[in-house]
Amino acid sequence: MPSLSELLLTPVAKTPRSRLVFWFSLSLAFALVYGVLAWQEAFSSAYLVQDDARQHVFWMRRFTDPDLFPNDLIADYFQSVAPWGYTLFYRLFALLGIDPLLLSKLLPMALGLGAAAYGFGVGLQLLPVPLTGFLSSLLVSQVVWGHEDIASASPRAFMPLIFLAFLYYLHRRSLLPCLATIALEGLFYPQYVFVFAGILLLQPLRWQRGLRLSSNQQDYWFCIAGLVVAFLVMLPFALTSSAFGPTITAAEARPLPEFYPGGRSVFFNEDPLFFWLIGIRSGIFPYFLPPIMGLGILLPLLLKLPHRFPLVSQVTHRTSTLLHLPIVGLGLFFLAHAVLFKLHLPSRYTAYTLRFALVLATAVVLTLLLDAGLRWLSRQSQPSRGARVLVGGVSSLLALAILLFPSYAPEFPDTNYKVGEEPELYAFLAQQPKEIVVASLVRKADFIPTFAQRSILVGREYAIPYHVGYANQFRQRATDLLKAQYTTNRAELRQFIQTYGVDYWLIDQDSFSRKFLQEEWVKQYPSAVEAAKTSLQQQKTPALKRLANRCTVSAAGDLSLLDAKCLLAPSQPG
Repeated sequence: MPSLSELLLTPVAKTPRSRLVFWFSLSLAFALVYGVLAWQEAFSSAYLVQDDARQHVFWMRRFTDPDLFPNDLIADYFQSVAPWGYTLFYRLFALLGIDPLLLSKLLPMALGLGAAAYGFGVGLQLLPVPLTGFLSSLLVSQVVWGHEDIASASPRAFMPLIFLAFLYYLHRRSLLPCLATIALEGLFYPQYVFVFAGILLLQPLRWQRGLRLSSNQQDYWFCIAGLVVAFLVMLPFALTSSAFGPTITAAEARPLPEFYPGGRSVFFNEDPLFFWLIGIRSGIFPYFLPPIMGLGILLPLLLKLPHRFPLVSQVTHRTSTLLHLPIVGLGLFFLAHAVLFKLHLPSRYTAYTLRFALVLATAVVLTLLLDAGLRWLSRQSQPSRGARVLVGGVSSLLALAILLFPSYAPEFPDTNYKVGEEPELYAFLAQQPKEIVVASLVRKADFIPTFAQRSILVGREYAIPYHVGYANQFRQRATDLLKAQYTTNRAELRQFIQTYGVDYWLIDQDSFSRKFLQEEWVKQYPSAVEAAKTSLQQQKTPALKRLANRCTVSAAGDLSLLDAKCLLAPSQPG
C-alpha cells in the first residue's frame, strides 16, 4: 500500500493515471458544489436577478422581442457598451430559445467549472504534483466564487476562465489556443487584453544571475504573434467612438457627488490609505479572499532553500509568470490612475492578477511545506509523538483553513442576487404597451426593466457616470424628475410629463418626505434636493402628492403607481 507521501506528493510522471484523474475529479467536485450553492440561491425565487445583471442583461430581451425598450436611453447605452463577443454569445442562446435572464443564472456554473479545470492545469505546470493541481484548482474556485464577478454573468464574469486558459496555453507554448484566448478576451472583456499583452512582453526576459534576454527564438515569435492579435482585437475600439460621448476625465469627475462616498460609483476618498489600498474601484487589493493566499508570498523564500525543501527541484521555470502577473497588474494599475477612466477602473487590473498569482503560489508553497514535513518525519527512525503531532497538526489546520473557507467567509458563494418584491406591479406593467415609460425615484423601480420589461426614465442602478454623453442626459433627467416630484406648480408637473413622455409614475410612502431626500443616490443631485427641502420646510404640498390618491391605478405594499393621463387631466371642480 502506498505511503501518505506517495499518495500526495508523487510527481505526475510517476503517478498512475487513475490517481491523476481522481485529483482532477475532486477539483471539479468542489467547483460543482460551489456552483450548486449558487444555483440554489439563483432559483430560490421567480423574481431574482444578480445585481449587475440588471444592467448587463435586461436589454438583451430585445433579441427575442425587438419592440422592447423603444427609444430607451438606458437600454441603448448598456447595449452600446457591451463587448461584441458577449453580445453575440447571449444572442445565439436567445435564438435557441433560452431567455437571457435564465442564461445569466445557468452560466456561472460552467464558467466556474472551466476556471477550476484550467486552475488544475496551471498548478501542474508550476509544480507537476497532483496535489498542487488540486490545491490550485480549489483556491481558484474559492477566489472566483468568493467574489460576485462570476455570478454576475456580465462581461467580467468570463475573464477568470479566459485568463487561466491564457496562462495554461502560454505555459504549454500552444500558439493557436493561446492566440484564441487573447482574441476571446478582446471580444468579452477587452481591457484585460492589456494584461495579456504585458505578460507576453515579459516572456523573453529571464532572471538568471541577473536580468537577461531569452536565447530561445520561440519566446520572441510567441510574443510577437500574441501582440499582433492583441493589437488587431483592440483596433476597433481605438477607431470607434461611443455614441454616448467621451469617457469622463479625472478633472470632470472630481466635482461630481457620484464619485464620492454615498454616490453611485464611489471612487475618490479623503483617506489616502483607503483610496490606494482597498478602495473597491481605486485600490490595489480591495478584497483579500481567501486569506490563506497570503502564504503565497513565501514562495520566493522557499525556492532559495532547496536543502530544506527538496521538492523545490521539481518546481518549473514557469513560476516566473507568478512574478509577471503583479508586475503587469501594478503597472497597468498606476497607468489607469494616470489616465483616469480612459482604461476604466484601476482596481480591475490588480484584482485578479494579484489574486491568481498568490493562490497559485500558495498551492506550490503548501505542497513544498507538506513534503518537507513528511521528509523530516521519515528521516527519524522512530518519530516522536510531538513531531507527528506538529506535522499532523499544522497540516490539519492548513487543510481546515482551506476546506472550511466557505463557512467563515463573509458571504460564500458571493452572488449578490437581488429579489424583486413587487410581482403584482411587474405583472400590471407587463400588460401595458411596450413603449410606456415609468418615472420614479424609488429604488424598487430598478427591477422594472428586468421583470416587467418596460422602460424607466431613471434608476439608481443605471446611474453610471463614465461616459459624459450618457451621464449628462441621465443627470438632467434625474434632476428634472426631482424638481417635478416636489413642485407645487401643476403646470410644471404637466410640462415634465409631456417633455419626457411619462406614462406612469411610481411613488412610495416616503416619496414626499425629508427622509426620502436623504437617500444616497438622490443626494447626487444637490440643486434639486435643496429646492425640494426648501419647499417642504415651507410646508408646501407637492402637486403630485395632491393628485396621488385620485390617479393611483395599482398599489402594492407601500408603492403606488400613478397614471400620467390622470395627472395631466384638468382638475375636476369640487
